[in-house]
Amino acid sequence: MRTNIVLDDDLVKEAFRHSRAQTKKELVHEALRELIRARSRKALLRLRGKIRFADDYDLKKLRAAR
Repeated sequence: MRTNIVLDDDLVKEAFRHSRAQTKKELVHEALRELIRARSRKALLRLRGKIRFADDYDLKKLRAAR
C-alpha cells in the first residue's frame, strides 16, 4: 500500500540508531512488525490464568513425539 506520511525527524534518527534498517521504508516495516509482535504478546498475557488444560496434558511428552 502506498501512502505519504510526515515523520518526526528526531524520532526517525533515534529509530535508525536502534535498527539495522538502511532506508525509511525498511525502518517503517520493522516498526510495524515490532508493534504487531508487542501487541500479540500482550494479548497472550491477558489469557494467563484463563485457559485450563486437560488433566492429562503433558507438553514434554507431546514435544518428544515430534
